[in-house]
Amino acid sequence: MRELAIIEAPSVLGLRPSGVEELPTALLDAGLSDGFGAVRVGRVGRVGRVGRVGRVDPPAYDPTRDPDTGVLNAHAIVRYSARLADTVGAVLDAGRFPVVLGGDCSILLGNLLALRRRGRHGLLFLDGHTDFYQPSAEPNGEAASMELALATGRGPRLLTDLEGRGPLVRDEDVVALGFRDGAESARAGMQPLPAALHAVDLDGVRAVGVGAAVREAVDRLAGGAGDGFWVHLDVDVLDDAIMPAVDYRQPGGLTWEELESVLRTALGDARAVGLDVTIFNPRLDPDGSIAARLAECLRRGLSARADRT
Repeated sequence: MRELAIIEAPSVLGLRPSGVEELPTALLDAGLSDGFGAVRVGRVGRVGRVGRVGRVDPPAYDPTRDPDTGVLNAHAIVRYSARLADTVGAVLDAGRFPVVLGGDCSILLGNLLALRRRGRHGLLFLDGHTDFYQPSAEPNGEAASMELALATGRGPRLLTDLEGRGPLVRDEDVVALGFRDGAESARAGMQPLPAALHAVDLDGVRAVGVGAAVREAVDRLAGGAGDGFWVHLDVDVLDDAIMPAVDYRQPGGLTWEELESVLRTALGDARAVGLDVTIFNPRLDPDGSIAARLAECLRRGLSARADRT
């Protein structure tokens, strides 16, 4: 089993300083790394066995929308993505399994850039939203509502062709699972998802059952991209009744048990190469109870990697 390496990536460049930058501290304080023997990842990509974690800190946040791209902090996201990719890449090259704690969803770009430097990979996209907005339809210019579009090559070239390697992931190598924003995004004028991108909304997941849906997703990803797949988790894929600590709330979502099942199946597969966790806002969880439950769910999901051995 690949040893886990936890990377703190507390970027809010794609959102705003709302509190999601405190996600890594909250989950680690809640015991996320307990029992896994996680290794430390240094700020310049060094990996060593010192028992806890390291950070990749973002540039300063600028609330001014970039006039050329229409995206907040566009140039800073490019720089940050490269630095995060360096660190994730060092973990991968050391034969370890990166667990990247955001931050907002724009950190996905850095994670996928690390993979793109190394070959062709797939993406299991677990999110309550499809995050496929174009800048003209995103009212605030937040890349955290665009990251799937940017990763598949849609949007300003500055953000879609990082290091000249765009797109970071092919449409046919993506499975989006569990989203429930179809009506909302259509009203807002979001561009449609491409036909080649396999998308199963929450109703579709429930229709076949969570177990069958995620098994099909993993098999599809494994049958396409030959170098494995990354798992992106935005915690607003969870039911709002149990995960109100997010900035953009909407009713419905997965239960804790369903998410655990998804993670155990996906992360327990030998072809999974990494995981990121985003959008949980500890400021909306004053007693820490949601952080504790989320950390427990993630531990159980990640334990599937140990169960394989």
